[in-house]
Amino acid sequence: MPNPSTGTKEIIAHIDGGSRGNPGPAAYAVVLDRADGTHLASLSKYLGHATNNVAEYSGLLAALDYALEHNHRRLKVVTDSELLARQIAGRYKVKNPNLKVLFDRARALIAQFDAFRIEHVRREYNKEADRLANEAMDAAGKKKILPQAHSAGSNPPRATATYHQGLLKLDDSLPLAEGEEVDLKIARKE
Repeated sequence: MPNPSTGTKEIIAHIDGGSRGNPGPAAYAVVLDRADGTHLASLSKYLGHATNNVAEYSGLLAALDYALEHNHRRLKVVTDSELLARQIAGRYKVKNPNLKVLFDRARALIAQFDAFRIEHVRREYNKEADRLANEAMDAAGKKKILPQAHSAGSNPPRATATYHQGLLKLDDSLPLAEGEEVDLKIARKE
């Protein structure tokens, strides 16, 4: 029997992503509430160097992941990104290959919901998510923190890439700071 507190009732996710410099230091935020206004969660994350659109999509993915992980199968997303809303709704094509990867992931997650809708609003109707995204960028700038810093014993960031005509191209962005050096381990997908 489904839990009456999850799954059957719609939740609302206000999402926002921002980048200072576009591309530049970037972050996203998500504010999740029940339809009756009861607050569920606030999420924000510094992404490192990324574009505004990547940050917006990262916010959407975080909202989708949260809803699915907590068994909420009816989701309304509110965003001030007209591009994101129209791409997800199928009204605009996704031409940027970096966004296409994020778009495809979002559409795969959306397919798992019983009901999903996305609404574009003016920025003044998305103030809390905007504030949290800016706070994440501000905190990273003050502390000079790197996104998703990993210690030797923790799980390192993972990504997939496609090899084509002598070049290995990442299928998604990694949470790395501009100029950060990394060691790579390449393993073929099975």
